[in-house]
Amino acid sequence: MLDPDPPFRPVRRREGYLPLEDLGLIGDGTTSALVGLDGSIPWMCLPRFDSEPLFCGLLDHARGGHFTLAPEELVEARQRYEPDTGVLTTELRSTTGLVRVTDALTVRRGADLTDDLPAGRCELVRSAVVLAGHVRLRVALEPRGGGTVRTLFSGLELRPSRRPDLRLHLRSNRPPADLRSIHDLRQGDHLDLVLSWGRFHRHHRFAADAMLADTAAAWRRWMEHFDYSGPQEALVRRAAITLKLCDDWGNGALIAAPTSSLPAPIGGIRNWDYRYAWIRDAAYAVFALRRIGFTGEADAFLGWVLDAVEQSRTPRIMYTIDGGPVPDEVEDSELEGYRRSDPVRWGNGAADQRQHDLYGEILDCSDQWLRTDQGLRAGRQVQPALWARLAGLADTAEQAWRQPDQGIWEVRSDGRAFTYSAGMCQVALDRAAAISERLGLPGRTTAWRASADRLRRVILEESWDEDAQTLSAHLDGGGALDASLLALPLRQVMPADHPRMAATTAAIAKRLSAGDGLLYRYLHRESSDGLSGDEGAFMLCSFWLADNLTAQGRLDEAEELYASLCARTSPLGLLPEQIDATSGEFIGNFPQAFSHIGIIASSVNLARAKTGART
Repeated sequence: MLDPDPPFRPVRRREGYLPLEDLGLIGDGTTSALVGLDGSIPWMCLPRFDSEPLFCGLLDHARGGHFTLAPEELVEARQRYEPDTGVLTTELRSTTGLVRVTDALTVRRGADLTDDLPAGRCELVRSAVVLAGHVRLRVALEPRGGGTVRTLFSGLELRPSRRPDLRLHLRSNRPPADLRSIHDLRQGDHLDLVLSWGRFHRHHRFAADAMLADTAAAWRRWMEHFDYSGPQEALVRRAAITLKLCDDWGNGALIAAPTSSLPAPIGGIRNWDYRYAWIRDAAYAVFALRRIGFTGEADAFLGWVLDAVEQSRTPRIMYTIDGGPVPDEVEDSELEGYRRSDPVRWGNGAADQRQHDLYGEILDCSDQWLRTDQGLRAGRQVQPALWARLAGLADTAEQAWRQPDQGIWEVRSDGRAFTYSAGMCQVALDRAAAISERLGLPGRTTAWRASADRLRRVILEESWDEDAQTLSAHLDGGGALDASLLALPLRQVMPADHPRMAATTAAIAKRLSAGDGLLYRYLHRESSDGLSGDEGAFMLCSFWLADNLTAQGRLDEAEELYASLCARTSPLGLLPEQIDATSGEFIGNFPQAFSHIGIIASSVNLARAKTGART
């Protein structure tokens, strides 16, 4: 769980890999990196989130590459963030001394992180200071595939063999002769390293401390917009920063996770590339962030969604961060995978799937873009061309819900008529009617409203299984359960306390339970997804369960469940996509934006319910 002053703990590895719980995230709104408890950086993509990784020891500890700054004879370590920032410190104790390493992907002096503009300096700062004793500090910078190095007056220039487009520059206050070096340091001694890419000025004054201070100050200015008091406030603050670290500040896109191919479970084949922007994730993120004061980020996500939809010939479920098509899915046979869980994949084959929930996500984003909690947003208008596109999506949703699709979980089996997909088609119709009514826009407003009401009744009747006493995963009933049904009240398809929804909540809590408040998305023996093997418990589903309990007035149960989920975060306050229900280990891509959206949304729902405010 989140600990602002964590104890030292031994550095653990399995099959040569750190547990995901022992990794911290840093970023600059263009890319990100994972920093290990052992002082390594085993993951960083340059120049942006979805580029080929420069370091991917996370997916092959022997051949993937890393950037390590750590003492020899390491015994134990701890990590924590500088309060209210994306600046990370790692304290590493060796047999002879204690050293603190501060890491950040830096931003410009005076940067305003609420601007829809890139703020990064294209620089990674690693700053070490010996706190006690003396250490032999080891530096090793090894890009995947190696590279060529030449000495410059101000440091080293590196051209990675696999990335001829990158020109890297390594500077230090103790100029190294090579990418590998050992530094004998005593108490009070510093070793500062700055790795630059893109356009840089190698003869500028070297000031690592100033860059770190400027970056921390920018984060703290951004956090002044935070507006929330209630359960788990410290963790909610950290979750907001984690989402910001998954946000492309220039484009407004939110990536699902900064990693690719982290398996769920270990040894399985469910290894996917999540470094792209899903329309669905943006819709949920907007709902969460607006409620804790970050309306600028919410508006940027909404604007990105509308731009991406407007520019693409047909709407897609996911895009690259600049709104382009996601690359085809390919397997990388050179990498063994995290803890030998192959295959490693780049690109995402689900990008071209049919998912009917997309219509509701887009119309819901549009509706949120146009209003505040109190009413219409001043100055917001829907241009005729965009409205024509949105109205067309509502018309499509009116017919699409009975057609098979791959659903919210992107199954790789034959499509079915998923109840959640039908519910989101209902959302599309409801939101289109609401927008048209409020703004007086032309359209089939009366027909959309009637279809939305009719579709709500269809869902309640056709997916209901009388014997199982639950709504079903599919519109043809059958009693198979899917945790996505818990999201229907959250999207206002039906009230959480509707008798059939309440019965469904109880059925999911019982039949999809992985123990201790964790939930599986579905049971593979009931709902085949076209892939072999099982998976872990999906964190977001448990937050949805807490939200339903809150909306049903079961606040004590909701708060107890929510607290148990928050206790599963790493000491840095980070969560993965899934939890191994047997071991409690983090699995799946990490950190996962969806899970941190759950932290925020559920806390706000609980806080408002406890004060009687409208959720």
